[in-house]
Amino acid sequence: MESSFNEQFDQYGVWRRGFAQQLNALREWLSGQDLLDFAVQQRLQRLEAQVRSDKLMVAFVAEFSRGKSELINAIFFAHYGRRLMPASAGRTTMCPAELGWESDARPSLRLLPIDTRESMESLAQWRMRTDAWVEYPLDVANAEQIADTLSKVAEVRKASVAQARAWGFWHDEDADDNPLQDAEGWVEVPMWRHALINMPHPLLRQGLVILDTPGLNAVGAELELTVNLIPQAHAVVFVLGADTGVTKSDLAIWREHVLPAGGEALVDSRLVVLNKVDTLWDSLSTGSQVQAQVRRQCEESARLLGVPLERVLPVSAQKGLVAKVGDNAALLQASGLSAFEQLLASGIMGQRQKVLQAAVAANVQQLRTEVERVINIRRSDLDDQGAELRNLRGKNATVIASMRGRIENEQQEFDSSAAKIHALRTVQMRMLKDLFQLLSSGTLQKELGELKDALDQRGFKLGARKIYTETFERLHAVSDQAHKQAANVQSMLSATFKELNAEFGFSLQSPPPMLLPEFTDDLRSIESSYTQYLGFGNALKLSSSAFSQRLIKALAMRLRTVFESAANDVDLWSKSVTAPLDAQLRERKRSFSRRLEAIDRIQHAATGLEERIGEIEAAESKLDILQVQLAKASVSLLSPLDEEHVPAQATALDISLVA
Repeated sequence: MESSFNEQFDQYGVWRRGFAQQLNALREWLSGQDLLDFAVQQRLQRLEAQVRSDKLMVAFVAEFSRGKSELINAIFFAHYGRRLMPASAGRTTMCPAELGWESDARPSLRLLPIDTRESMESLAQWRMRTDAWVEYPLDVANAEQIADTLSKVAEVRKASVAQARAWGFWHDEDADDNPLQDAEGWVEVPMWRHALINMPHPLLRQGLVILDTPGLNAVGAELELTVNLIPQAHAVVFVLGADTGVTKSDLAIWREHVLPAGGEALVDSRLVVLNKVDTLWDSLSTGSQVQAQVRRQCEESARLLGVPLERVLPVSAQKGLVAKVGDNAALLQASGLSAFEQLLASGIMGQRQKVLQAAVAANVQQLRTEVERVINIRRSDLDDQGAELRNLRGKNATVIASMRGRIENEQQEFDSSAAKIHALRTVQMRMLKDLFQLLSSGTLQKELGELKDALDQRGFKLGARKIYTETFERLHAVSDQAHKQAANVQSMLSATFKELNAEFGFSLQSPPPMLLPEFTDDLRSIESSYTQYLGFGNALKLSSSAFSQRLIKALAMRLRTVFESAANDVDLWSKSVTAPLDAQLRERKRSFSRRLEAIDRIQHAATGLEERIGEIEAAESKLDILQVQLAKASVSLLSPLDEEHVPAQATALDISLVA
C-alpha cells in the first residue's frame, strides 16, 4: 500500500535523525584521525544544518467556507479525536496562521493585532518584536483547551470604512468584494493580522510547517503572504467547494496568488481539492450518477484552472475526519481523503525528498573529496619519506649527516614560500572584497532605488512596470558580474598554485569554478512572481501609497535573503578552494619535523632506520584502511530514504569507524 502523507513524513523524519547520528559519528571519527581540517569542518556543518533545519511548508489556500480548516484537521489532527482548527459553518480562519514547532519557545498561540497594518513595518520585522504579539499558552495534553485557544484565529472586530481601507479590507474601486456595512456604517474585519501556532505535534517537530490562509480579501491585503510565503511553499493545496465549483473569487485567488501567469513550472507543486463532495451524495441518485457528477466537476475545475485532471481530487474532509476518529475504513475510502494524502505524499513529499537528497548527495561527495584530499597529501608525504629512508640503507654516518643538512635546506626553502602565500592571501581577500560588495545589501539597495522612487510617487504609477523590468536587468547583470569576479579569483588561484607547485614542490590542483545556480534561478523566480502586481490590472491598487510601499519592502526582503545566501555560498567556496593549501602547509611542517626526528634516531641507534621504515609502512596501511572506512561512511550517509532500517545504519557506521 502507498503510505499516507503523515506516514511518509514520519519516515522522512526517521531518515533525517539517522543521518544526523551518522554525521555526528563521522565527525568524531574524523577528529580522532586528525582529518578534521577547516574545510572538512565547514562541509560537515553545512550538511548538518541543511538536514536539521530543513522545513517543508504546505500552504492551504481557499476562499472562505471551502472547508480548508476541516481538511487540515482531517489530515493532521484526527488523532486528537476532535477538531483543533476552527471549522464551523461560515467564516472561520480570519487571519493567516502558521503551524510549526520551535523548540526554544513554549507551546503557544501568538497573535499580531490587525492595527499593526497602520505601520509600514513589514511582517518579518514584526516577527522580531515579541512584545507586539498577544500570546496564549497551549496545554498540549488537553485537546479541548487547544481547540478553545485556537478558536481565537476566527475573532473579528468592528472598524470604520476608513480603518478598513487603511488595513486593506476596503477597496473603493471594487465595491462588490467589500465587507457589508451595518446600520451604523461599521464593517467587520479580522481581529488579528497573523497567527503563529507553536505545537510539539510529531510532524511539526520534524520540520513540517502548515500555512492556513483566509479568503481573497484577507490574502490580498497581506503582501508578504502573497509574494513571499505562498510562492516559497513547497506545496500549495487549493481548496474548492464541490457544491460551488470554480467561482469568480476562486479563480481570482488562483490566478493572482496560487498559479499566476508565467508560473507553469509550479504546476507540479500545486494540488486542487474539490471538497464537500458529500453534498453531492444524494439518496435520489444512483452511485454511478453521483460519480459522474463528481467527475464532471473535477473536469470543469481542471479546465478552468489549467491543471491536469489527475491533480484535482474529490474529497469530503468532514467525512474523512469522522471516519478517522471513528475508525471507519469504508467511510474513509468513500471520503477520498486517503487518495489525496497518497498524492500529497508521493508527489509533493516525494519531490521534496528527492531535492534534499540530491543536495545532500552532492555535499557528501564534496565532503568525501575534502577528506580524501587530506589522506592523499599524507600518503604522498609518507611515500617520499619512505623512499628517502630506504635510500639510507647501508650508508655511513657522513651520508646520513648530509641527508640532515639537505632536509634543513628544504625546510628553509619551504619557509621562504610564506611570503608568496601571504601575497596570495592578500590578493584573494581584495578580490573577494569586490565580490562580496556585489552581493551586499548596499548594492541591492542601490539597484532598487529607482524602483522605490517610482513606487513612492503619488497617484498612478504607469511607468513602474518598465522600471521594474530595468531593475531586474541590472540585478541579473550583478549576478553575471559576480560569476565573472569569481572566475577571476579562480584564475588567480590556479596561476599561483602552479607557481607554488613549481617553486616549492606543492601538489595543488586548480580549484573548481564557483557556481551560483540558485542565485540566478531565484532572481528569475522573484521577477516573475512580482510582475503581476505592476500590471494595468493592479493600477488602482498600486496607486495606494500603503500598497506600493509594502510591495517594495516585501520585494527587498526576499531579494536580501537571496543575496545573503549567495554571499554565504561564495564564502564557503573561497574557504574550500584554499583549504588544500592550508592542509599541505600543515602536513609539510609535520613532515619536516618527522624527517629530522627520524634522522636523529638513525644517528643514535643502529635499529632506528628499520624501525622508522616500519612505522611509515604501518602508517601507509592505516591510510588505506581510513580510505575504505571513509567510503563505507559515505555510502551509509547516502542510503535511500525509504530504507526501513535507517537507525540500524547509524549504529553500523559507529561500529565500522571504531574498528
